[in-house]
Amino acid sequence: METFYSVKDFGAAGDGKRLDTEAIQAAINRCSQEGGGYVLLEKGEFISGTLYMKSGVYLIVTASAKLTASGSIGAYGTDTHYNRYVNEHDMDRCFIYAEEAENFGIMGEGIIDGNAESFPNEGSIYRPMMIRFLRCRDVKLKGIKLYQSAAWTTAFLDSENIWVEDLEICNDKRYNGDGLDFDGCRNVFVARCRISGTDDNLCLQAGSREYPVENVHISDCHFTSICAGIRIGLKSIGDIRNVTVSGCTFQNVWREGIKIECTEGGNISDICIQGNTMHNVSRPVFILLNNRMEEIGSSVELKEMPEIGTLKRVTISGLIIRDDEEMEKIHYRFQDDVMGKPEFGGIRVDANKDHPIENLVFQNIDYTAIGGVRLDEIPEGYPEVPDYKAGDTAVYKFEDMTALKVDHKTGDKSNIRLDTGKTEAAVSENYYPDWSRTTHLDIRNVKNLILAQVILSTVHQDERPKYLVEGCRCLKEEIYDLD
Repeated sequence: METFYSVKDFGAAGDGKRLDTEAIQAAINRCSQEGGGYVLLEKGEFISGTLYMKSGVYLIVTASAKLTASGSIGAYGTDTHYNRYVNEHDMDRCFIYAEEAENFGIMGEGIIDGNAESFPNEGSIYRPMMIRFLRCRDVKLKGIKLYQSAAWTTAFLDSENIWVEDLEICNDKRYNGDGLDFDGCRNVFVARCRISGTDDNLCLQAGSREYPVENVHISDCHFTSICAGIRIGLKSIGDIRNVTVSGCTFQNVWREGIKIECTEGGNISDICIQGNTMHNVSRPVFILLNNRMEEIGSSVELKEMPEIGTLKRVTISGLIIRDDEEMEKIHYRFQDDVMGKPEFGGIRVDANKDHPIENLVFQNIDYTAIGGVRLDEIPEGYPEVPDYKAGDTAVYKFEDMTALKVDHKTGDKSNIRLDTGKTEAAVSENYYPDWSRTTHLDIRNVKNLILAQVILSTVHQDERPKYLVEGCRCLKEEIYDLD
């Protein structure tokens, strides 16, 4: 027989004023101690600091309830692990935390509100994530509305058997507005979610070799992002494999729709992306194999420059991409952080010439790009991907480096400092170049490339070529130019 525990029976006020942390936590603890069941939040707004989920407990936020994060950083514990990026220590705290728990979850038709605009408090750097689960298993998130986390909405770390279904996530008030982040997770099922935010909507990351990311299923979701829709990698010390993305829609994504970045010495393989549509997505697909160890975007666990890993067996098929007049604009994150512009658009694939991507298929692609770019609007040189471990230096350098900026606060980098710490040079990497030399496809350094049934057209005439294929072993090149 199912057992229910109302937080009001444990003293919760639910009046939107008083702090209900102790009462909610008491209900969670009792539920777990007595073998598990359902902890109910209903009829009210419940203000809380850090909550610690336990095995066997399903937190139910009903349609009549709202769980709101306290606006005081003092209400959040310091024992909730940490964020795994070196430059994001301000996101170490979190609202709902679990460690080594199993058979638990968060469900309901109600709202969890991260109270983003209250953070950071005066005199503090911290902005709490909404949810962080470490080394957990058999986890379910279903039906809930997750709004306005002060940092990432979720971080699933080194966990397995995760079901995320029917969520509505909106996180557009602060930087680092990620939706779903999975690091070191296996057997992940994400379905029927609607996600919008200021950063990557959904991320698959491998922060260690001990916990590979594998057996991930993403289907029937809708993505809107000021930054990227789906990101696979960047944090890629370990392996990411066996990933499917199907039946999803991407709309108004100002940087990349789907980006795959094998950057930290791991291996990304066996990725199948099929049956998706994109409307107004600046760079629909971005695939990069390189190595890097920079302050921005590097893993806490990465202690030295890695070897270049491997990226292979990626198939992208049944993709329809459409730009309209909206893509004539420059798009910003907040006031001055440029995310996308016409000369930035197009599918881009790149790798170091001695470490090519292997077995890449683009099939049944129909891409209408906005175009309208003149050749004199983009630089003449196009940088190559270096191998920092081998001591490569950049081939292309600019005499006037003042045109290239680094914004360490936002993470937007256009110039790259090499690992010597002395030479500034323009190289092709995760955040640069911020222009495209083609309107649709720029593919370089791929071993065994198939381009089949690829249809290209533009809204406005563009002086750049439609596509370039360089340094590749191309098994098939079937491209149709409708202009």
